[in-house]
Parts: sequence; structure tokens; C-alpha cells
Amino acid sequence: KDINTSSAAIKWQLDDDYNVFLPKMQSDITLVKGNKVLIIDAKFYSDNMVYNFNTAKNISSNLYQIFTYVKNKSVELKDSIVSGMLLYAKTDREIQPSNRYMMSGNQISVDNLDLNQPFEKIKEKLDLIVDEYFVEEIGCN
Repeated sequence: KDINTSSAAIKWQLDDDYNVFLPKMQSDITLVKGNKVLIIDAKFYSDNMVYNFNTAKNISSNLYQIFTYVKNKSVELKDSIVSGMLLYAKTDREIQPSNRYMMSGNQISVDNLDLNQPFEKIKEKLDLIVDEYFVEEIGCN
């Protein structure tokens, strides 16, 4: 499908060269087609949401991580459309992450993947993710 895939290092976009103690930013998967970039960070937890007073929320540290990846890559690739996705293994909880947000001009998605199914179904879901980002127009729902 003419999509380049890698586990790309993401450079901190610093105003100077001082980078002492900054952690390395390494995507799990980076997909690139033309001027569109999708950075995917895969997560596997027994709970893929946090619960506070029976209210489900996305895991904030993971959102901060993918947001940081996307914003730094956006500065590096000024003429590209950079998006990010947190892709969690589906759990047995009733509520599963599946949202798309627009944050400071970039799309950030949180989704889940059921690994307890035949590989063909897993492949279908992964193909759907690719199609949504690289075939359809990027939007927010």
C-alpha cells in the first residue's frame, strides 16, 4: 500500500542543544504515506482505562506520551499531517477505549484491539486503522 513502516526515534525539538536527562522517544510503530504520518504506541495492561468513582478515563500518562511524540514530530515535519494512536489490547471490562480527539491541530486516537480472536480478524482491524488514516480524510468524531 506504499506505506513505510518503522519503529522511529522521535527527536526532541529543542530551542537549544541542551538535552541532558531527556528520555529517548521511540515509537512502537510509525506509518508514513506521502505527507501523512501515524505514530502508534501499543499498550498492554490488565485495565486499559482508569476508574475513579466508577467513571472510566483514559490513562493520562499514555496520552501525554503520544501527544509529546506527535507534537515533536509535527515540528520536525512541518509540511506533514501527523497523528497519533494509543492502541490497547482489549480487556474483559465493559468499557473499552475507542475515541478520536483533535488536540492542538493533531488527531490523537485511543483504540483497542481484541487479541483473543483469529489472526484474520486482528488483521482486518489493523487494515481498518490504516484505511481510516491513509485512505479516508483525517477528521475527528
